[in-house]
Formats: sequence, structure tokens, C-alpha cells
Amino acid sequence: MTGTARRHWRFWIGFAVVTALIAGGVSYFASSSPDGLDSATLKGCEVVETVDGTQLRGDCIAQHAGEHAMAASPLADYAIAGRHGTGGLAGVVGVVVTVVVAGGAFWLISRPWAKPKSTVGD
Repeated sequence: MTGTARRHWRFWIGFAVVTALIAGGVSYFASSSPDGLDSATLKGCEVVETVDGTQLRGDCIAQHAGEHAMAASPLADYAIAGRHGTGGLAGVVGVVVTVVVAGGAFWLISRPWAKPKSTVGD
């Protein structure tokens, strides 16, 4: 293996380690409290716990909201299958999936057969 190839592999291994640390470690510091959009849509309502779950009382935008299309997906709500405390693992899985999909797309785009042939000298 040449020196350039080793440097490339070192870079990618370092990139993977740093990405995993950020995605896995920083995810645990994410707040479970509502963000600005959630807070704005809840203005005018009171969140009440009932036997059937959480209900909104009052008049607010959030009363008319429904579940989003991805609510049943494996990584919904920054957790794995809705389990509490799996935010870090969900972050790492999300990064891996993103890198694989984006890397595959860039690899396909950059293939030599995808580039037009030079017409120099015709």
C-alpha cells in the first residue's frame, strides 16, 4: 500500500471515529423538551395526562395536528423503535445510513463510464 493510500485510509478511519463520537455522544445531550416550533403550536393549550394518553385542552394550533408520515419508522423521535435512551445509537445509525447512501450515489456519479469521452483530436 502506498503512502497516499495509507493517508486516505487514516483520514476515513479518523472521520468515522469522530463522526461516531459526535453522533453517539452529543445525541445524549439533546433536549427532550419541546423546541420552539412545538412551544409555539402549544400556546393557548394545557397538556393533560389521561388514561388514554396525553390530551390538549384549550385552543391552540397543535390540537389540529396529526401523526406525521414517518412516526412509525424505526428511528422516529430520535430513538430506536421508540425506546428511551437509544438516542445515541439512533444518531450513529442515521449517520451510517446517510454516509452509505451519499457515498454510493457519489461513487455511481464519479464512475469513469458516467463521464463523457473526450473528443480531442477528432
